[in-house]
Amino acid sequence: MLTIRTAVAGDIPLMLELIRELAEYERSPASAVATEEDLLREGFGAQPRFHCAIAEWSGEAAGFALYFYNFSTWSGRAGIYLEDLFVRPVYRRKGIGKGLFRYLAAKTQEENLSRLVWQVLNWNQPAIDFYLSLGAFALSDWQTMRLSGDALAALAQGK
Repeated sequence: MLTIRTAVAGDIPLMLELIRELAEYERSPASAVATEEDLLREGFGAQPRFHCAIAEWSGEAAGFALYFYNFSTWSGRAGIYLEDLFVRPVYRRKGIGKGLFRYLAAKTQEENLSRLVWQVLNWNQPAIDFYLSLGAFALSDWQTMRLSGDALAALAQGK
């Protein structure tokens, strides 16, 4: 019943639907401002900046995982950074999330990559519990930092 496939450019409208559903779930719908043109340019050009796996349950779109490659200076090898993973609520508890993680874990192993890394919102206990059940662990010594918007522009301009 579960199939996972690599997204193609024709999936962009679906990807945007799933991204917006995820943003709604994460209580930040106004933050999802990506457009079809953005996804086409960044994910399906000559040098894709991201990759996407689509999960289907009995032929219906059930979820997705959007990821890109990073690099570990300590291990000297690339890894996968999972930017977003989302399973539509009606399809949860069917093994779809685990299937998407299995897909990414297999890709990590096949490509001899060093690790699979992602973030989770600290209030999302069901997701945290799920990740722990997979054998993941929290990097509690690390804090996420972000530079964006006006602060990013100011720094780039030397201000």
